[in-house]
Amino acid sequence: MRALDGAAVVAWASACVHSLDVLRPAINGINVYPVADSDTGSNLLHTMTGARNALTPAPESASEALAQLARGAVRSARGNSGVILSQVLRGLAEAAGGKPELDGPALADALVHADRVATDAVARPVAGTMLTVLHAVATTVESTDLHDVVTTAAKAASAALEQTPQQLPVLASAGVVDAGARGLVAVLDALAGVVLGTATEPVHSCEAHSESEDAEPAPYAWEVMYLLEDAAEADLPGLRHTLSGLGDSVTVAGDGSGAYAVHVHCADIGAAIEAGLALGRPRRIRVEPLITPVPIEAPAGPDRAVVAVVRGDELAELLREEGVAVLAAPQDAKPSVEEMLGLVTERAVGHVTILPGGMDLTEAADATAGHAMIGDREVVVIPCASPVQVLAALAVHDPARRVNDDVVAMAEAAAATRRGELVVAQEESLTWVGPAHPGDLIGFVDGEVVLVEPSTEENLVTAAMTVLRRMLAVGGELVTVLTGAAAPEGVAGELADLLCEERPEVEFVSYPGGQTEAVLLIGVE
Repeated sequence: MRALDGAAVVAWASACVHSLDVLRPAINGINVYPVADSDTGSNLLHTMTGARNALTPAPESASEALAQLARGAVRSARGNSGVILSQVLRGLAEAAGGKPELDGPALADALVHADRVATDAVARPVAGTMLTVLHAVATTVESTDLHDVVTTAAKAASAALEQTPQQLPVLASAGVVDAGARGLVAVLDALAGVVLGTATEPVHSCEAHSESEDAEPAPYAWEVMYLLEDAAEADLPGLRHTLSGLGDSVTVAGDGSGAYAVHVHCADIGAAIEAGLALGRPRRIRVEPLITPVPIEAPAGPDRAVVAVVRGDELAELLREEGVAVLAAPQDAKPSVEEMLGLVTERAVGHVTILPGGMDLTEAADATAGHAMIGDREVVVIPCASPVQVLAALAVHDPARRVNDDVVAMAEAAAATRRGELVVAQEESLTWVGPAHPGDLIGFVDGEVVLVEPSTEENLVTAAMTVLRRMLAVGGELVTVLTGAAAPEGVAGELADLLCEERPEVEFVSYPGGQTEAVLLIGVE
């Protein structure tokens, strides 16, 4: 086949339905993320069947056939995976742009565009899912002949599928690949089979878990889906934000003609529907219970994890190098509920300890710990007013200890760490030690202002030493400094030299933090 025409698209749709029908039990069996509700295979099959049924008997062109598929898929989409699949088809249709046929270069471009459209529809893309597989395809295909494009796409998808357990801990714990990604591989395999004329019965490379004989547990939250019409495209980012405040797995996906498939996992069904009512006309409302996810196999290590939410990319990377799962929060805002939920629910463990690097981040963590989407996980938040307290807590973390003992040790270490900071004043203010003008250095110790001085590079080290002397006046053995994004190069070294002269018995360590709210963050233990 030299190019993909309307008839080939029809054949591909039928091949997809056949493959997903065969694979449905296996894909349902390996469905553990985002919740282990064993319906991903069924959702993909229902979505693709609706797409195929929307085709006219003999579409005039490949672009028309793809447009019909996309519209049918959006209107029939079920589950997060079904919505994403609908956006893959929509991306292909948009890229086709009225072409009667798609040759190799045109199909390669369409796959790249499909990656972009599907990713944009998801509020919080997660590594190790079908979006990861789609992106691997988009970055691998080249503008060659049609045979090479479909072969490369299928091979890249298969290779990316095998990597999903290394990207998503809950998959590794269960010993399976991602279910939605497995369905996308089947779709791309079907495309290659139609083009090459070598269609075969699909196979799956992972074992499905056996059905539990226990009674089905009660739902802990709900999957809410509806088709939203008469909504303005400009209002969609606000809708995504609202839904992300209710739960996770948020997608708002268009069909290219003014209708949008809305999907969210949440505890408040009414609020999710009301969010759509405020912007347009929800139709085909569908609500399904979500069952508390249970790992297929017990984790190989301790059934617990420590995670952190901090500001500053350099600090986040430092913690990741220590094996801690980290959410890098926005510098000027709290992380969304969906982001916080993902930090917890993507861990394949029953107990999660959250270390938040700031008072507002502690508030966000506390809200997450009590969220219905947590299910039956035990989530404990150790209050931290500064990232230096996060580092102190992690320094005493011991996975070999009992969970409660470890949490107490981390909490005590965080609470015992005095915190200081130097910030640059942004506006006029009156402090306990005098007025502060924009551009002045303000020094804090445990949240209390202790100095206000003009801000110069030379004065920064002097001011930091003043703050340190006050902190060390009541004792201390270790000083930890995190340098902010605006800190001059070498300032940590100068501070270390001065401290060594005055207090040679005190150990000093520093790391780039990358935070913007403070030039220096200081911890004393």
